Amino acid sequence: MTEPTLPTRVRVKTWAPPGHIRTPGYLRGKTGEIERRLPAFPNPELLAYRLPAPEVPLLRVRFTMAEIWGPETPHPDDTLDAEIYAHWLEPADAP
Repeated sequence: MTEPTLPTRVRVKTWAPPGHIRTPGYLRGKTGEIERRLPAFPNPELLAYRLPAPEVPLLRVRFTMAEIWGPETPHPDDTLDAEIYAHWLEPADAP
Protein backbone atom coordinates (compact mmCIF):
# COMPACT_ATOMS: atom_id res chain seq x y z
CA MET A 1 0.00 0.00 0.00
CA THR A 2 1.32 3.45 -0.84
CA GLU A 3 1.63 5.80 2.10
CA PRO A 4 -0.79 8.71 1.81
CA THR A 5 0.67 12.17 1.83
CA LEU A 6 -0.01 13.64 5.24
CA PRO A 7 0.91 17.06 6.58
CA THR A 8 2.89 17.41 9.78
CA ARG A 9 -0.31 18.14 11.77
CA VAL A 10 -2.90 15.39 11.68
CA ARG A 11 -6.19 14.52 13.36
CA VAL A 12 -7.25 11.06 14.40
CA LYS A 13 -10.48 10.11 12.67
CA THR A 14 -13.57 9.75 14.85
CA TRP A 15 -14.61 6.41 13.42
CA ALA A 16 -16.31 3.96 15.77
CA PRO A 17 -16.23 0.71 13.80
CA PRO A 18 -17.26 -2.52 15.48
CA GLY A 19 -14.69 -5.18 16.16
CA HIS A 20 -10.97 -5.16 16.77
CA ILE A 21 -9.40 -1.72 16.43
CA ARG A 22 -5.93 -0.47 17.32
CA THR A 23 -6.57 3.23 17.87
CA PRO A 24 -7.31 4.43 21.42
CA GLY A 25 -10.75 5.94 21.83
CA TYR A 26 -9.42 8.88 23.86
CA LEU A 27 -7.33 10.00 20.86
CA ARG A 28 -10.14 10.02 18.30
CA GLY A 29 -10.82 13.56 17.08
CA LYS A 30 -7.58 14.84 18.65
CA THR A 31 -4.90 16.71 16.72
CA GLY A 32 -1.19 16.01 16.97
CA GLU A 33 2.13 16.32 15.17
CA ILE A 34 3.74 13.49 13.24
CA GLU A 35 6.88 12.77 15.24
CA ARG A 36 8.20 10.14 12.85
CA ARG A 37 7.18 7.68 10.16
CA LEU A 38 7.69 4.02 10.97
CA PRO A 39 7.76 0.98 8.68
CA ALA A 40 4.52 -0.38 7.31
CA PHE A 41 2.99 -3.46 8.93
CA PRO A 42 0.12 -5.79 7.99
CA ASN A 43 -3.15 -4.24 9.11
CA PRO A 44 -3.76 -5.73 12.60
CA GLU A 45 -7.47 -4.87 12.42
CA LEU A 46 -7.79 -7.41 9.58
CA LEU A 47 -5.27 -9.90 10.94
CA ALA A 48 -7.42 -10.25 14.07
CA TYR A 49 -10.07 -11.85 11.88
CA ARG A 50 -7.60 -13.88 9.79
CA LEU A 51 -8.37 -11.76 6.74
CA PRO A 52 -5.83 -10.75 4.09
CA ALA A 53 -4.03 -7.78 5.56
CA PRO A 54 -2.18 -5.38 3.29
CA GLU A 55 0.65 -3.41 4.82
CA VAL A 56 -0.35 -0.05 6.27
CA PRO A 57 2.08 2.77 7.13
CA LEU A 58 2.51 3.36 10.85
CA LEU A 59 3.19 6.83 12.24
CA ARG A 60 4.19 8.04 15.67
CA VAL A 61 2.00 11.03 16.52
CA ARG A 62 2.71 13.39 19.43
CA PHE A 63 -0.19 14.92 21.35
CA THR A 64 -0.08 17.47 24.16
CA MET A 65 -1.91 16.73 27.38
CA ALA A 66 -3.92 19.92 26.78
CA GLU A 67 -5.12 18.50 23.45
CA ILE A 68 -6.11 15.20 25.00
CA TRP A 69 -7.55 16.27 28.36
CA GLY A 70 -8.23 20.00 27.94
CA PRO A 71 -6.38 23.20 28.86
CA GLU A 72 -7.03 22.86 32.62
CA THR A 73 -5.12 19.59 32.88
CA PRO A 74 -2.03 19.59 35.10
CA HIS A 75 1.11 19.89 32.97
CA PRO A 76 -0.69 20.81 29.72
CA ASP A 77 2.57 20.97 27.75
CA ASP A 78 3.59 17.38 28.56
CA THR A 79 3.22 15.05 25.62
CA LEU A 80 2.07 11.55 24.77
CA ASP A 81 3.32 9.68 21.70
CA ALA A 82 1.07 7.09 20.07
CA GLU A 83 1.74 4.85 17.10
CA ILE A 84 -1.27 5.10 14.81
CA TYR A 85 -1.87 3.48 11.44
CA ALA A 86 -2.14 5.96 8.55
CA HIS A 87 -5.71 5.00 7.62
CA TRP A 88 -6.83 6.46 10.97
CA LEU A 89 -5.27 9.87 10.25
CA GLU A 90 -6.43 12.86 8.24
CA PRO A 91 -5.05 16.39 7.76
CA ALA A 92 -5.69 18.48 10.87
CA ASP A 93 -7.61 21.06 8.83
CA ALA A 94 -9.95 18.50 7.18
CA PRO A 95 -13.65 19.33 7.60
